Amino acid sequence: MHELLTFLSTHTNELVLLCLAAFGAGFIDAIVGGGGLLQTPATLLILPNYPVASIFGTVKIPSLLGTTVAAYRYSKQVKFNLKVLSACVLSAFCASLLGAYSVSLINNQVIKPIILLVLLLVAVYTYFNKQFGIHQHKSHSVKKQVLLAGLFGLIIGFYDGLIGPGTGSFLILVFIAVLGFDFVGASAHAKIVNMATNLAALIYFSSTGHVLYQYAIPMAIFNVLGSFLGAKLALLKGNKFIRIFFLIVVFGTILRFAYDVFLK
Repeated sequence: MHELLTFLSTHTNELVLLCLAAFGAGFIDAIVGGGGLLQTPATLLILPNYPVASIFGTVKIPSLLGTTVAAYRYSKQVKFNLKVLSACVLSAFCASLLGAYSVSLINNQVIKPIILLVLLLVAVYTYFNKQFGIHQHKSHSVKKQVLLAGLFGLIIGFYDGLIGPGTGSFLILVFIAVLGFDFVGASAHAKIVNMATNLAALIYFSSTGHVLYQYAIPMAIFNVLGSFLGAKLALLKGNKFIRIFFLIVVFGTILRFAYDVFLK
């Protein structure tokens, strides 16, 4: 108890800033994903003396709990496509484990310019296509949907384990543009898949001692609060609101990756 009080008294400023970042991340993530774009950089900035792997491992706990709360909220109003979801979850979980293992092996600076180009195309297409994600539209057979879900689960799951920020937004994009879901349905399914990728990465990072629980647990509480409010607002406002929020988050993601590619 004495050690806990000593830690709180000497790290109050860090904890307050981390919890605020976690709350904002949970709120954004519950609506359109991309909360890691706020939470991960903020944690790296606030805790500069820790290894990158420890930061990645630490933020997975609030991300996992916040996403779980959002998924629960969505499950009350959205009917899940279990075949598509199962294929995506299984492949994403396995790929995220591999991605987490690869954190120290692959230079993610090579990947970021490609992601930046993809995001620019996504932003332009979403902005000019006013009906994008407003209505559900299925053009694939169930078998093809399952195969595509498994394929993109592998790609995005590996990305989440390796880099992380923006995973929720990429999942929503796939569920809309590739699998034909509307924004609400895509957000709901993306949360379940994101739970799997966060859990996989957390299993690896915790097994290698790369989780700072003294920071992760308070952050998790505030991430859950933000996620609860975000999911409630998304379900209340519907597809058009989520579309606007999606564009805002994608634009913010573009700025973040552009900074990393051209200025950092």
